[in-house]
Amino acid sequence: MALERQVCFALSIASRSVIGLYRPLLEPMGLTHPQYLVMLALWGRTPLSVKELSGMLALDPGTLSPLLKRLEAIGYLRRDRAVTDERQLAVTLTPEGTALRDQAIAIPTAVFERLGMGVAELVALHESLGRVIAAAAESSKGRP
Repeated sequence: MALERQVCFALSIASRSVIGLYRPLLEPMGLTHPQYLVMLALWGRTPLSVKELSGMLALDPGTLSPLLKRLEAIGYLRRDRAVTDERQLAVTLTPEGTALRDQAIAIPTAVFERLGMGVAELVALHESLGRVIAAAAESSKGRP
């Protein structure tokens, strides 16, 4: 029962610490870390429906909506009714949002450098965390 031996504690501290490394890199772009994740998804593929984006980011639409509104207000994306289904919103990058990728391209390398860990070690960590996420998701299926 020691605090420092709990997986949840280590994950929480690691998450806050790593996200903290991103803050000074994202501030010049006017982005928070959650907004950066939205932009990463959209730099990978656009347009995306809010539902697709919600699934990719593992965020419920109620949490995602304020992020999208803020990104739209600063001119990085647009939310329009989907042509094929007017009930859905299509999220598309603006030219400013697309251009922002050129600034953001250096962020992963800067974070690697700040962590002082090798690429192989970080890849292994990512794979381990993927297994933790999948196991937690599987375990929570069917639970209220």
